[in-house]
Amino acid sequence: MGRIRVLVVDGHRIFAEALATALAAEPDVDVGAAGSAVAAERALDRAAAEHRPYDVVLIDADLGAGPVPPHRRPLVPEPRSTAFAVPQPRRAAPPTAPAPPPAGPVPAARIHSAVDGIAALARVCRAHPALRAVVLAAADDPQRAVRALQAGACGWVAKDSSLTALMAVVRGVLRDETHLPPTLLTGVVRELTSARRDRSESERLVAALTPREEEVLRCMVAGLGRQAVAERLYLSPHTVRTHMQNVLGKLGVHSTLAAVAVARRAGIAPSDPPTTTPEPSPASASPAAGPTVASTAPSTVASTTGPGVG
Repeated sequence: MGRIRVLVVDGHRIFAEALATALAAEPDVDVGAAGSAVAAERALDRAAAEHRPYDVVLIDADLGAGPVPPHRRPLVPEPRSTAFAVPQPRRAAPPTAPAPPPAGPVPAARIHSAVDGIAALARVCRAHPALRAVVLAAADDPQRAVRALQAGACGWVAKDSSLTALMAVVRGVLRDETHLPPTLLTGVVRELTSARRDRSESERLVAALTPREEEVLRCMVAGLGRQAVAERLYLSPHTVRTHMQNVLGKLGVHSTLAAVAVARRAGIAPSDPPTTTPEPSPASASPAAGPTVASTAPSTVASTTGPGVG
């Protein structure tokens, strides 16, 4: 893998730049920072135009959303040794003299993205399909995590995680992995499986899959990763990746967890591990029999033809 280009997007410019500086200490990482959704979109567009696209965007879930309510903040912070090596700023009060609004009407989508990091994430994922998005959050929230996954996020990282954990997530999403904290996973799965969708719609989506894609989906339901699916179905990891992408596209979802939820609603059972071992082929006995016939045939012919000739 070559150099990894990461864009940090946080409403607090000091935090974004400090985190970018900390990540830049990694020998194979190039980092940029943006303080708003608009600045992030411009940075992504400019990098793509220069043929130097970003690989991963780290975006604040509360981008432009104002102070985090007390009930949403972590009750027990992690020890200092596991926190990012950058200060976490307090949410500042709005400026006393805000900039005048731009002339003309502002699109509703732009207004939405300016007050919600997850909405901004959805916009950049649609504009840059190859980009991996990871949410930086002050607190775990299963409902918002589900929104982020449906918007195209590949990971969710608490802001009080360590830099080592964050880099592990960054490298993981580049391997097409989805990363969620263990404390959040149960809630996310519950939210996904309890979604109010019609079962027949899920069955219709699954029915559009090819037999091989349905096999891959069943392996996904069983919790197998790409390498494990490749070994079980005797396929290459690249082929499995293609099938997984096709499954997500046909099911209309953006993550493995969401695909599993659709499969569960459609009644798709997990793939069973192989229990039988291949028996020896009958053809394997033929080589042993061949020399026996060949060795006896010449001697028989010799014994019967020899006296007649003499």
